[in-house]
Amino acid sequence: MGKIKEYSNGETTVVWEAEKCIHSAICAKGLPEVFQPKVRPWVKIDAASTDAIVNQVKQCPSGALRYYMNAEGDKTAEALETKVEVLENGPLLVYGTLKVTYKDGTEETKNKTTAFCRCGASANKPFCDGTHVTNKFKG
Repeated sequence: MGKIKEYSNGETTVVWEAEKCIHSAICAKGLPEVFQPKVRPWVKIDAASTDAIVNQVKQCPSGALRYYMNAEGDKTAEALETKVEVLENGPLLVYGTLKVTYKDGTEETKNKTTAFCRCGASANKPFCDGTHVTNKFKG
């Protein structure tokens, strides 16, 4: 399993899964005082209100960032309604709980948001790794 980091302000915890990150920079552009990719630790959890952080994390297109309210615990494994969204010039986002079956027959359950490659150039197929940005994918 890839690197997973948690950042808590006492009220909420932001969870980051490096392996899922497609480096869209939506977090850093939307809330730069909290999400600072060039600094370590890169999440400054006390730099904004809980509401602002939660609203920004909800915009993460890959599901690499998620949050839970500490009083409720981490409920990310709960099933969600499935929804599909095609991002302009980007990946296919599938929201919800789904089972991915790989070509070798192995299976993996994905929760929240999963970004699937549409440009065909990802080094992490079938998932998006952000290559569409450098390849200037249009679609």
